[in-house]
Amino acid sequence: MARRPEPVQVVKQRRDAALQSLIEGVPYVGFLGIRFDRRGDELTGILPFDEKLIGNPALPAIHGGVTAAFLEVTAIIELSWGLLWEGMESGQGADFQIEAAPRPKLPKTIDFTVDYLRSGLPRDAYARARVNRSGRRYASVHVEGWQDNRSRLFAQATGHFLMPARDG
Repeated sequence: MARRPEPVQVVKQRRDAALQSLIEGVPYVGFLGIRFDRRGDELTGILPFDEKLIGNPALPAIHGGVTAAFLEVTAIIELSWGLLWEGMESGQGADFQIEAAPRPKLPKTIDFTVDYLRSGLPRDAYARARVNRSGRRYASVHVEGWQDNRSRLFAQATGHFLMPARDG
């Protein structure tokens, strides 16, 4: 007999709890105040403006290191979310319990190149990562960061990551 589909709210709560657990595994995310907006399997990183993020008060502009960290964190969370998503959606469904699952090991950065296209203004910033290739050992990711207008990027980056060994 086929199992009844779970209520949509239960599925959303499980996905949100998994994402929150993943984010809490990176203390620097909390320090910078980075949040993630989840729509299905798509994530958007959000860096809310805070005075502590300003690197050049004369402009004022968001510090380049903060920009790079925001883009790199977005890439790592996107890769890790992809691995978690596979576990949640691979037929385990209701049997997948984030509390019981160990927090996944995060990908390790091999290299990360940032293109600073313009100054990051003193306002909220957003980023979205696109995984170009993700294999068992290696992944390549492109990240775009913007503020008021998605088509007017203030930074973009490309990174290569060593993927954690998968159990099983």
